[in-house]
Amino acid sequence: MRTILIAEEGERKLVEQYLPGETNILVTGVGALNILKSLRDLPRDTELINIGYAGSANYAIGTVVEVTESRLHHPNVTYAEPRLALQPVDDLFFRALNPMKAVCYSNTDFVLASPHKDCVFDMELAYICGLGFTHVSAIKIVSDNLSLHDYHELGSGVEEA
Repeated sequence: MRTILIAEEGERKLVEQYLPGETNILVTGVGALNILKSLRDLPRDTELINIGYAGSANYAIGTVVEVTESRLHHPNVTYAEPRLALQPVDDLFFRALNPMKAVCYSNTDFVLASPHKDCVFDMELAYICGLGFTHVSAIKIVSDNLSLHDYHELGSGVEEA
């Protein structure tokens, strides 16, 4: 059985829209620590699909992205680290949407500026992949163009400091 991961309750509607009929949904909470706490006891062979909102510097709001690779976003330093490949989403309904394919950069904070283009930004996916699950897929829907205000129009749960 596969498990659908969403960061917050407001993303449940994305499951209904892009993966209709899925009922095994786990709300993890936003960010790295919530991911570690929520997923630490799951068997590593659990099939996971992470679906949620993401920012992008240049993709139009509403763009549906199938993530091909996950990386950390650290704009101030460069160091060697793995690029984590994801599995294609195994769902005929979703495949028929012909989603854009892109890399997802995960950050510990909301990304408000970045030189990276043709990608999406979230706060969970690299941590999910880094836990060693053998089958991770991800669907991201662009909610904003690196604007916390625009994100708040669609999502909830992330507050300004």
